[in-house]
Amino acid sequence: MNNPKKTKPLKTPKFKLLHNMVTKSTLKKPIWLKYTEQEIKEIILKLIEKQPELTCEKIGLVLRDNYGIPKTKIYGFSISEVLKEANKYQDPDLKNLTLKIENLEKHLGKNHGDKKTGRSLILSKAKLKKVVEYNQTK
Repeated sequence: MNNPKKTKPLKTPKFKLLHNMVTKSTLKKPIWLKYTEQEIKEIILKLIEKQPELTCEKIGLVLRDNYGIPKTKIYGFSISEVLKEANKYQDPDLKNLTLKIENLEKHLGKNHGDKKTGRSLILSKAKLKKVVEYNQTK
């Protein structure tokens, strides 16, 4: 009986190098983008004036969707840097945790017997305390 030899599959590397990786040095301003660096900073400050609850991530989405600005890194700065210069930066972790605690307390006001929410409130307050302590040590 003839047994055909089994061929081994070709060895392929587990991880292929990404040749199209984008780094900070390769980011260039597209030709079609007409905004200047100063105009983008003004737009960011105008957005935070209108809606102070916006985080840096949300401002980036608004810039992308409404103004057609893909990334502020193209211009060499970040949204948080602009907000820090204007003293309007809030730590997103701190902001989100305080909002969560407010919502949980409002819910517990209506639903006194909700034990899961009570525990969640305790854990959220502990997280908030840790974040505040971390920000003070920075």
